[in-house]
Amino acid sequence: MTSDSGCAFIAIGEAKLEYRLIGPSPEEAPTIVLLHEGLGSVSSWRDFPARLQEATGMGVFSYSRPGYGRSSSTPLPRPADYLHREALEVLPRALDAVGVREAVLFGHSDGASIATIYAGAKNDPRVRALALLAPHFMVEPVSIAGIEEARIAYEQHGLRGRLARHHAHVDVAFYGWNDTWLREDFAALDLRAFVRNISAPVFMAQGEDDRYGTLAQLDVLNEHCRAPVESLILAGCGHAPHREKADELLGGFTSFLDRRLGRR
Repeated sequence: MTSDSGCAFIAIGEAKLEYRLIGPSPEEAPTIVLLHEGLGSVSSWRDFPARLQEATGMGVFSYSRPGYGRSSSTPLPRPADYLHREALEVLPRALDAVGVREAVLFGHSDGASIATIYAGAKNDPRVRALALLAPHFMVEPVSIAGIEEARIAYEQHGLRGRLARHHAHVDVAFYGWNDTWLREDFAALDLRAFVRNISAPVFMAQGEDDRYGTLAQLDVLNEHCRAPVESLILAGCGHAPHREKADELLGGFTSFLDRRLGRR
């Protein structure tokens, strides 16, 4: 692989997933694996992967899950355990497809939940650390309120057009996320058992003004995680620390890597 392969595709079963790998190849250096949010994609990370690569010297691998970005579409409705399926069926095959040997899982929102499930279920020795941005270990009332507001924005206030710049199957991307989170059976989401089984050190970042989650998520991590946990609480920040407070996030994350992995 080249140092900047641009966007390409990998086959995962019958799906074709868009991905991007920048910086050193997995054979040359550890790889930060970016796992996007419920409305995210490769392109929605914007310039953050390049900044992350420059700050750490590691390779950065991102991919769009089925139904997102330029990846294959996926049938709707999504199953209530779709986060678990993405973590246990798709993610390990994506890691294998690009030859990841040593990984830091870096997930945002839904992606952070996927990272948690994978690390807690697989005990994969390749996973050296986790970075969780605005994770969901459980569903909170504020999460549902924010998702209901997003639906109004999508159907009435132009969010669909903005998302269409990032998604080839924009309605699949939006309703696959929105409909599932608003279903009663999804409200039972509880990742505490996975949190308890994480063995790699964890860095968590949360905005104080996040409309999809509160510091109760950090309480779950502190109470149940047996591995070392470091947190960064960001004032004046909402649900996307990597866009709203990127400098502070990068500073906190690279310091975490220095302390926990002893490398930059």
